[in-house]
Amino acid sequence: MYVDALSFLEDEREAWAPFEALGGLPDAALERPMPEDGPCHGWSGRDLVAHLVGWQQVALQVARELALGDDSPTIARVDAEWDATGGDAVNAAIQAEWRALPLDEVRRRLATVSGELRGYLTVVPETRWVKNPQRLEFLMGCTLDHYPEHQPELDAILAAARD
Repeated sequence: MYVDALSFLEDEREAWAPFEALGGLPDAALERPMPEDGPCHGWSGRDLVAHLVGWQQVALQVARELALGDDSPTIARVDAEWDATGGDAVNAAIQAEWRALPLDEVRRRLATVSGELRGYLTVVPETRWVKNPQRLEFLMGCTLDHYPEHQPELDAILAAARD
């Protein structure tokens, strides 16, 4: 675990950097569904962006709440939704929301949300997140612990775009 915010923020920035390559793909490559039987399970680059940045947005909302006070209603809400409907349903809701967005908005969020999240976390007192194991675990689940799970999808999408 982390003992200071700066270490987390540096690691998060470094871990997220490879995924920024998705923003450089042409529209057709970003929208191209990948094979169902591969590492992407039919997801497109757009779907991967939606999934990862969608969870970054959840973490951003948590950071905004913790910047203002000692509680995060977002954590309670997301945990309750997860427990009630399961992770697949929560992730499907994120995907549905993002599929309705214009591609320019998807690209804008890809380019800005991660930095905005790190910016907010710099003003959240460490006692409200880094030194709170449950909150740190939640934020890591939306970011640092989440990214490596999706490296195979990123690699496949980028490789397909080069072909």
